[in-house]
Amino acid sequence: MYTPEQIVENYTKFLALIDKHISEPRKQQLLDFYNTYADRISTMPASSKEHHHNAFVGGYIDHVMRVANIALNLKEVWNAFDGVENYTTEELIFSAINHDLGKMGTAEHEMYLPNDSEWHRKNQGAMFKMNSAPDFMPIQDRSLFLLQQHNIPMSMNEWIAIKTHDGLYDDANKAYYISYDPGSKLKTHLPILLHHADMMAARIEYEAWANSGQKRESVKKENPLATKASTDELKDIFGNLF
Repeated sequence: MYTPEQIVENYTKFLALIDKHISEPRKQQLLDFYNTYADRISTMPASSKEHHHNAFVGGYIDHVMRVANIALNLKEVWNAFDGVENYTTEELIFSAINHDLGKMGTAEHEMYLPNDSEWHRKNQGAMFKMNSAPDFMPIQDRSLFLLQQHNIPMSMNEWIAIKTHDGLYDDANKAYYISYDPGSKLKTHLPILLHHADMMAARIEYEAWANSGQKRESVKKENPLATKASTDELKDIFGNLF
């Protein structure tokens, strides 16, 4: 659980990842985008149910930063075992920080709303509910749509990595991951690396929840940061920064 001050601190670290690893002019395009939606993206959960991963206010940024940092470490593991580094660090970071961007919803509609059903929070751990207002799109497709909608360019490596980061959990990725023709195999292992980083981060986040000793208590209470007072407080803090 994060305080408003910690949420702002995490978001500042997230923006620093962009500043460090993304080159101009795309750096400024990303910073402009993330500053525009700072209030929403900084407070988003990473999932709707507590037993999935990071289903709490501020959980999304915590997750994508963890994925980015794990991905950087996995790159060194691949290199240590003579993996061919046929992608750039910028491509890795861009793919990692934007892989779940679709979870923000649309410019008009948030995807995750605080769940007002005590029964669902208590019995299903559903701390948030899905907003039915936006047109349905798979998360990865919405991530790519949002980037192109805001004129943020991508390399082919980045597009494929974001599109396929769920690996074979998504049947739509079979054409990318399963090939018996060398000409149609993935040209880089970046999608596989990103998938592993995402899975590792989600598992670590699940274990943090499962071992917290609070998993039954947490579903019996309203998230204190989901209240109007806390939201207003956070907006005041962001207003002073951006």
